[in-house]
Amino acid sequence: MIEGKRFLVTGAAGFIGSHLVQALVQRGANVRAMVRYTSSSSLGNLAFLPKEMTGALDVTAGNIEDSDFVLRAMEGVDVVLHLAALIAIPYSYLAPRSYVRTNVEGTLNVLEAARRLGTQRVVHTSTSEVYGTARRIPIDEEHPLQGQSPYSASKIGADKVAESYYRSFATPVVTLRPFNTFGPRQSARAFIPTIISQALDNGEVSLGSLEPERDMTFVDDTVEGFIRAALRPGVEGETINLGVGSAHTVGEIARRILAHMGVDRPIRLDPRRVRPAASEVMKLVSDNTKARRLLGWEPLVSLDDGLQRTIAFVSENRGYYRPAVYAV
Repeated sequence: MIEGKRFLVTGAAGFIGSHLVQALVQRGANVRAMVRYTSSSSLGNLAFLPKEMTGALDVTAGNIEDSDFVLRAMEGVDVVLHLAALIAIPYSYLAPRSYVRTNVEGTLNVLEAARRLGTQRVVHTSTSEVYGTARRIPIDEEHPLQGQSPYSASKIGADKVAESYYRSFATPVVTLRPFNTFGPRQSARAFIPTIISQALDNGEVSLGSLEPERDMTFVDDTVEGFIRAALRPGVEGETINLGVGSAHTVGEIARRILAHMGVDRPIRLDPRRVRPAASEVMKLVSDNTKARRLLGWEPLVSLDDGLQRTIAFVSENRGYYRPAVYAV
């Protein structure tokens, strides 16, 4: 069902986006990769793909906030996998308007273009952060939405725009809510790569709060969920969680990483990395029943296997990280 199909991936140069592009090309899809325009013509994480693979891509550079650009980029494609977003929570405290423009207006641009062009399927990327601290465990898709940071508020807004387009115009959009995805190519703004990079090069590991619990999904499993959501019939209008269904504290994951690396480093609380108390999301554990039922999806990569693969990547690409710098 993939071979020969025309896909557009927005946010293709990002962490999940680059893995998604790679999986689609490997399965025979025609892929247009939307990347953010820069004067250096940066391909971001797509640079990690084999040269023969990047050479087969139709790369288009622009800005998701530009509706004219988005409309042109979506012409002639069957499926849009919309991942372009600002995602760093700490930076959302500093530049909240940017998050509304990119995450809400950018999503509106994609949906309006899909409505005009008659696009067969749009997969919109949400986040488990929209649930806020869990009121019940596990978290199903009917859990209340709580905007505990400007980032999560912007994603709630984007989700509701997607819902409105399905209800108002029958736009064939599916919303995926990945819980915490990790793996190779993830930047140091996420806590697992920052732990690994600091453990490699620093005498200690500086982190924010160690108590929050997170449901960690390896990137290959998240990518599989996106591909299934793009192709499965009859899931338009649905919101679907992608998560393992179990959680570990940040502190526990840090200790696991150090054990896998065979190093002993003290873990220090860095006040700069601690969220405001009412903004911190303390516990996220997914209910993935709907993904299993509608998509036939289940996570296959264990936390420890995923951590080992991520450690190998960071170790082989140490120049990609700046462990002495707090990546907001």
